Amino acid sequence: MNTNEKYIQRCIDLAENGRGTTYPNPMVGSVIVYNDSIIGEGWHRKAGEGHAEVNAVQSVKDKSLLAQATIYVSLEPCSHFGKTPPCCDLIIANKIPNVVIGTIDPNSQVAGSGIKKLIDAGVNVTVGVLEEKCNELNKRFFTFHRKKRPYIILKWAETQNGFIAPLTKNEQKPVWITSQYTRQLVHKWRSEEQSILIGTQTAIDDNPKLDVRDWTGKNPIRVVLDRKNRIPKNSNLFDNSIKTIVICESLTNQNTENCIFECIDFEKELPSQIMKVLYKFQIQSVIIEGGRHILQSFIEFDLWDEAFVFKGTVNFENGKPAPILTNYSFFDHLKIGQDELKTYKK
Repeated sequence: MNTNEKYIQRCIDLAENGRGTTYPNPMVGSVIVYNDSIIGEGWHRKAGEGHAEVNAVQSVKDKSLLAQATIYVSLEPCSHFGKTPPCCDLIIANKIPNVVIGTIDPNSQVAGSGIKKLIDAGVNVTVGVLEEKCNELNKRFFTFHRKKRPYIILKWAETQNGFIAPLTKNEQKPVWITSQYTRQLVHKWRSEEQSILIGTQTAIDDNPKLDVRDWTGKNPIRVVLDRKNRIPKNSNLFDNSIKTIVICESLTNQNTENCIFECIDFEKELPSQIMKVLYKFQIQSVIIEGGRHILQSFIEFDLWDEAFVFKGTVNFENGKPAPILTNYSFFDHLKIGQDELKTYKK
């Protein structure tokens, strides 16, 4: 690993501190180096607050060193006014002569214009250091801007004999296949993604909260399919505690501050229409935790990016079969106590 790679890797590590809190912005880290020593560093914490470059510059005690320093940043500095001023202007104003960038910003408001602005100002710019790692860091942000849809994660748990739910049950609550440790990991994941989606039958059968009660972090936006408005009004999903988007066939309910109803045509390609609704609300990632029908529909339309498949230790005498993945590559395998987790990528 050369010098540029070393410091861009540090930028990536810093950026990870913002996982789950920067939406709709990307995760970005920045390091300022003088004489091969870090004199400042920062990361983007939350939309509306200072960007990584701003926090890095502010952390430098002796600002006179900036005119002889190199600033490293995992993603191209912005060149437009949003909730904060352009980071390019900050770099130019502080006369930082060298900028090393991990990857180009895919957002049409930036997309190379930040690099051009720096070069036009006489700054020495290097681009494409650990580019694949930097792209992976912000795969949600990149998917949203390049494919005009959220990054899609499928997730389910299945029994040893391949069922995701029993055929019948006595109580309106989930039947757990995995352990409490696996559930805690799932709640951690929820805190890192922007939304979570289930179908009508899961909402009726399980009455889920879809929150992060077993972890500390932000609850994802709840998205639920309710074609015929069958979900009971006393469902946990309608408690107004978390922003919820209900996708239905016809409007029979009024929107509230935390519950929004959106109509689509359920006779057409359902997964694509759902993604258009999420894109409309600027949602960059979604975990699909629904039943077999909704999961398999996304698989059949080849509309997914990652799949997390848990296998517990229990068996059901009979039940609803687990989805079947197609067009995938095996990515990782992990043991969580007695549970097993396999990760797949499309």
